[in-house]
Amino acid sequence: MTIQFIITFLVAIAVLFIVLKILSLPMKLIIKLVINGVIGGITIWLINLVGSNFGFTIALNWITALIVGIFGIPGAIVLAIIQIFI
Repeated sequence: MTIQFIITFLVAIAVLFIVLKILSLPMKLIIKLVINGVIGGITIWLINLVGSNFGFTIALNWITALIVGIFGIPGAIVLAIIQIFI
């Protein structure tokens, strides 16, 4: 093994590490949004399940899904409060 091969290998590992570090940040954000959306969707489903006994439901459409996907459970709670007052 020559010194040129070792240096090339180390540079390739460093570049790979930098690229993976740059790409990992947006993936964390996407994973967080997906997890918030799933938890929020379950929360809206539970609110609809319990609220249907009292004539209270929250429509699950792209706007409510977006709100819950961004804000998670607090977004679902805000939607429930808005639904109560409207």
